[in-house]
Amino acid sequence: MTVVDAHHHVWDLAVRDQDWIAADSPLRRTFTIEDLTAEARAAGVERTVLVQTVTVPEETPEFLALAAGHELVAGVVGWTDLTRPDIADELARLRELPGGSWLKGIRHQVQGEPDPGWLLRPDVRRGLAAVADAGLVYDLVVLPHQLPACVKAAESLPRLTFVLDHAGKPPIASGALEPWATDVRALAALPNTVCKLSGLVTEADIAHWTVDDLRPYADTVLDAFGPDRVMYGSDWPVCTLGASYGEVLDAARQLTGAQDSGQIFGGTAVRVYDL
Repeated sequence: MTVVDAHHHVWDLAVRDQDWIAADSPLRRTFTIEDLTAEARAAGVERTVLVQTVTVPEETPEFLALAAGHELVAGVVGWTDLTRPDIADELARLRELPGGSWLKGIRHQVQGEPDPGWLLRPDVRRGLAAVADAGLVYDLVVLPHQLPACVKAAESLPRLTFVLDHAGKPPIASGALEPWATDVRALAALPNTVCKLSGLVTEADIAHWTVDDLRPYADTVLDAFGPDRVMYGSDWPVCTLGASYGEVLDAARQLTGAQDSGQIFGGTAVRVYDL
């Protein structure tokens, strides 16, 4: 069975700053695809999806070229300004670039938007419709209080597949389930939604997390979406704040257990992202 890591990043601080990384963070260094390749191969991961990190137009073409030149990367979730009037033309342009066929989805840092209803703005919804028309998917990186807007956006755009990154960033460190769990179930009730089992370690107590700490949140996701609409992602290198690449994968396998029929660790990502 081909194992797919459906969510990771790379960045080169010599090319551009990652302004979301704290000055004293161990993440404040360059992480390359070569760095990941060694860890992925050791863990038995054969293909990956590279996901945007910053909202600058230059990054997506760089990622597409990287995907074209590296066997490990099977798809790219990039960024472009959804609100630009020529969004359809811009998506077409990106797909015509070197490596453009590796563009599988679009993402915006909605978690950083002060408006909890940002996804419902007319200009944003117009952009989301263009993403659907282009045959791409849309990754949602949101905080729990933004989940109700995700539900409304997915309801209003049934032609677009929405992929919830990091399970909607549940408050694992606090131990609270609600209202996150109710909102996740509402999103999962829509057939055009998928969820990534990713990013859980860094929502927990980074220094002292256990698999049991993550289990109620993973169980909620698996029960709501079912294994055919859940995909594994490492969130490397962000995950290294709390665990190694292999430890994150091992935790996901413990959390899913017998529920996975090959979909969570490969099949879902291949189907949704057309890898």
